[in-house]
Amino acid sequence: MASVEEPKNKLKLYSYWRSSCSYRVRIALNLKGLSYEYVPVNLVKGEQFNPEFLKLNPIGYVPVLVDGDIVISDSFAILMYLDEKYPQHPLLPRDLHKKAINYQAANIVSSSIQPLQNLAVLKYIEEKVSPDEKLPWLQYHIGKGFAALEKLLKDHAGRYATGDEVFLADLFLAPQLYQAVKRFNLDMTQFPLLSRLHEAYNELPAFQNAMPENQPDAPASSTA
Repeated sequence: MASVEEPKNKLKLYSYWRSSCSYRVRIALNLKGLSYEYVPVNLVKGEQFNPEFLKLNPIGYVPVLVDGDIVISDSFAILMYLDEKYPQHPLLPRDLHKKAINYQAANIVSSSIQPLQNLAVLKYIEEKVSPDEKLPWLQYHIGKGFAALEKLLKDHAGRYATGDEVFLADLFLAPQLYQAVKRFNLDMTQFPLLSRLHEAYNELPAFQNAMPENQPDAPASSTA
């Protein structure tokens, strides 16, 4: 078993409670047993464009991880950094094929689904097209990605996405499933495998503690 390495300086995570990308990193930190300071960045109020935050990430996105003198933005880069530096609970399997499936699943979420539902895109649709087109847009693109994930994972899934251990694919799937079910009212009956994974993730403390409503900047009445 890998020894648990603790950071010399407390990690700092710049996060927004509802951000799927931040959610992924919160799960990883929890799985690895790493304590961190949570620094809220309110995307709705535009705090990501404050000069001080832009010094950390010039493109103005969350999450950002600060580890001593090291500053990393982009959830994928953060996860790879954490896995290299803090090897407890590895995020990737040793099996080469299974590792590739994890990368594929993560990239379907991060490249083909999540960017199409982020705040800037939804705001553009609402303002330039029609508020009524926002939900159909979301459901179409999430459904398209979920259909691909069902096919990709059907021969690889166990209790979780690629077997009976939690790996990288699960960290990308859990936030996306949460958003689809709780925010965007996607009909999940057409995705039985993903529905089962969603239920499995909800039972894990590391995932529960990372949920949006459990973050310090979540509104008191929030459920999603």
